[in-house]
Amino acid sequence: MNAMTDVSSRITRRFAKLKAEKRTGFVAFITANDPTPDVFHEIFHGLPGAGVDVIEIGMPFSDPMADGPSIQLSSQRSLKFNTSLKDVFAAVREFRKTDADMPIVLMGYYNPIYRMGPAKFAATAAEAGADGVIIVDLPPEEADELDVHLKANHLHFIFLTAPTSSDERLPAIVTRASGFLYYVAVAGITGTKSAEEGAVKAAVARLRRHTNLPVAVGFGIKTPEAARTIAAHCDAAVVGSAIVDVIAKGLNQSGQPEAGLAQKVLAFVKSMAQAVHGGQG
Repeated sequence: MNAMTDVSSRITRRFAKLKAEKRTGFVAFITANDPTPDVFHEIFHGLPGAGVDVIEIGMPFSDPMADGPSIQLSSQRSLKFNTSLKDVFAAVREFRKTDADMPIVLMGYYNPIYRMGPAKFAATAAEAGADGVIIVDLPPEEADELDVHLKANHLHFIFLTAPTSSDERLPAIVTRASGFLYYVAVAGITGTKSAEEGAVKAAVARLRRHTNLPVAVGFGIKTPEAARTIAAHCDAAVVGSAIVDVIAKGLNQSGQPEAGLAQKVLAFVKSMAQAVHGGQG
């Protein structure tokens, strides 16, 4: 199957399938080429078998201001290999040779996209087999120059909402968004606080008054217990920093991956996926 086949509907189909099965989805984040290209490749290709429903690939950036120490360090490790958007696209293209169904979302910052050119970025991302993007530092009011090219290439534009997003602001976000909404469960940078169940439940209920899109919840989900709890209140749970932390802990003093690191990461991912899939009330 060609990588372009049903590119606009992989995410939609996946969430429809999860809804029909009455399951919460599990979204896993890893940074491209972290900790090395070879180990990243092994983890990336192992995620479907570990129970992941949607894969987020971080496009490394030298100044990831919305990310906490864990994901900042993952970008730094990746950039030691001079990882570029071209490398991210190549990794997705390689993945699509064996998996035509897994939704893949590219997450990052606008500067590298601006430098490449939004038209070229969108066309190449779609050709490689990506399904959507999350651009952390591009608010909906400034998204036109990229959004037009994403739409032309049938790519979803997934927006973040936060505890600070007011009822007055949410319509501007949800009218732009497609694929799903990503609710940031804690204020601040990634990986530094834990998500709180009551606040997440209320926030998701509020978002659902504004949109019919699936709601994924991320930031602050660090353990299977937390994943199970949060999964009861949303359409998908997103885990990033906790996975990246397992990668970091599997590096020796020289920063090289220890033997079996990819399998250790995938075992952790599987434990989180099982918790999420068993957590929907």
